[in-house]
Amino acid sequence: MRLGRVEQYLMDRIGAGRHLHISLLDPVSTPSEKAGEYASYIQESGSDAIMVGGSTVYSQEALDSFIKKVKEEVSIPVIIFPNNVQSISRYADAIWFMSLLNSVDWYYIVGAQLQGALTVKSFNLEAIPMGYVVFGSESTVAAMGRALPLAPHSYEIAVCYGLAAQYLGMRFLYLEAGSGASRPLPETTIRAVRKAVDIPVIVGGGIRTPEDVKAVCGAGADIVVTGTAIERDHRILPSLVYAAKNLGN
Repeated sequence: MRLGRVEQYLMDRIGAGRHLHISLLDPVSTPSEKAGEYASYIQESGSDAIMVGGSTVYSQEALDSFIKKVKEEVSIPVIIFPNNVQSISRYADAIWFMSLLNSVDWYYIVGAQLQGALTVKSFNLEAIPMGYVVFGSESTVAAMGRALPLAPHSYEIAVCYGLAAQYLGMRFLYLEAGSGASRPLPETTIRAVRKAVDIPVIVGGGIRTPEDVKAVCGAGADIVVTGTAIERDHRILPSLVYAAKNLGN
């Protein structure tokens, strides 16, 4: 199957041995009038792409407006990080077509995807299949997605979820410590999953410092996602990107 433009862009960079950095913008916590300004700064700081979404996005109209403002300012890919069927916009470059694998509700495993599939197709939006696994019971996504969150050190179960995602044909695996997590996922968990699976591994949540980025990438993450750290102090972003892209240099 031929890859879409955005997925090919990501895979080319991973294939070249690079660690990628993606910035997450949450339309709920980012003022709409600042969307373009934030996006421009993210691109200037060297991020490889921008993810737009969050656990509580509730309005497609607001999402459309937000993404249009982002797209006006950047040339890097803008990828939707959906929380529900209303988080689909024709103005993005792609959408993570993701399944919350450790949810106890079929809706978040396949139901929302079923409802949103025709909309994605009608918008001619590039869909990138991804398995999504949530850790930590304190996270908003665990509550909103009715997930049975894994303990951060449960690497054996994380490996099983990762392999299941791969065998089901998902082309990316996202390990999420949770928005606002106090620390990143343990290196032992990331390393075990990276050793077991062949698909790219994305890690997010609790990553606040360049040292966190180095630890996560060093453990095997192909892509690191930061969002909360940028919201708290955007000036840290260039150092986070630098830490990912220059690991081992």
